[in-house]
Amino acid sequence: MVVLPRYGVDSLSELLPSVLGALGVPKARDTIGLDLSGAQRVCVLLVDGLGAHQLSGHAAAAPVLSSLPARSMTATFPSTTSTSLASLGTGRAPGEHGLVGYLTAVPGFDRPMNPLHWRLHGQGPKVDLVSALPPEDFQPHPTVFERAAEDGIAVTRVAPSYQRESGLTRAVLRGGDFASSVSAGDLVAQTSHALRRGTRSLVYSYWSELDLTGHVRGPDSAAWRFELSQVDSIVAGILGELPPESALIVTADHGMVQVGSTVDVDASPTLSADVRMIAGEPRARHVFATPGAADAVRDAWRETLGPEYLVVERDDAVARGWFGPTVGPDVSSCIGDVVALALGDGALVRRGAEPNQSALLGHHGSLTDVEMAIPLLVARS
Repeated sequence: MVVLPRYGVDSLSELLPSVLGALGVPKARDTIGLDLSGAQRVCVLLVDGLGAHQLSGHAAAAPVLSSLPARSMTATFPSTTSTSLASLGTGRAPGEHGLVGYLTAVPGFDRPMNPLHWRLHGQGPKVDLVSALPPEDFQPHPTVFERAAEDGIAVTRVAPSYQRESGLTRAVLRGGDFASSVSAGDLVAQTSHALRRGTRSLVYSYWSELDLTGHVRGPDSAAWRFELSQVDSIVAGILGELPPESALIVTADHGMVQVGSTVDVDASPTLSADVRMIAGEPRARHVFATPGAADAVRDAWRETLGPEYLVVERDDAVARGWFGPTVGPDVSSCIGDVVALALGDGALVRRGAEPNQSALLGHHGSLTDVEMAIPLLVARS
């Protein structure tokens, strides 16, 4: 079943604007209904890969998280880290911020960009993409953190040091101060310190290890459950350190599917015919056709992949609202001529072009409930 992002209601793009509304920032309002009345300090802890269904299915491994009132919202589309963090940080749907996949086509280049590393993907001339495509130019809208800081809120982003000046941070997570974290305990300590800054504070804390474990070992593995227990201890630590008049919000960027079957796109002549570039990721592919061949590519992918995949053209995907209510012309050109989504447990891999990614056991990106539903857990001091 396809689950559409609930843009404008309670998708990830509404979360931080709703927090700003609760903190009294002008022109911001709490559309989600977070009920943060009286809170002057808010931490949003984003746990990469913590799907709502995975959490509810492994409640015993996370007693603290499971004790919080259960509520969920949707990721944006595709359900992947770079797109979700862009929606979180800008308060905008992908059709506005332009990061429409793990690999995103960008104007002027014949290879897609990996936004997490802000570099071109695949073989070709070496390009300093940060200079050639400045992140602040690619995504010029003010971030939610910039809006909060402008209103006098003490903003701190707590994450690994490599994210401090990364292209993705500069594009969609810029604003306020940055505190590097080196471990789970350090994340708790840095978050606790940041929450006490100023008279009002907003802290964004990020933890990635659950997603990494899910990709490599699979979200159904014992390793994933043990890592979930680690996340639970982080949440317990932050809760134990909450100052007065504060709140902790725990959410995620996407869920994850344990892959059961794969199709190697590059090994299939029918899937490769008339294709000039492939972007996206194994469960949500953007397919760029040679001029005039979009219909032929769509038909070939539909016939070859069958009912376990949903294959549509760009205009159809936009009309269905996958990327939000508004899709600018610059963003539209970054969406594939054809978009192919896995509906079951399959994945569209590329073992030659993407050997490491193709070997992973866990994937995400599509519009299934398991990938789209993310937790929205709120605790008050």
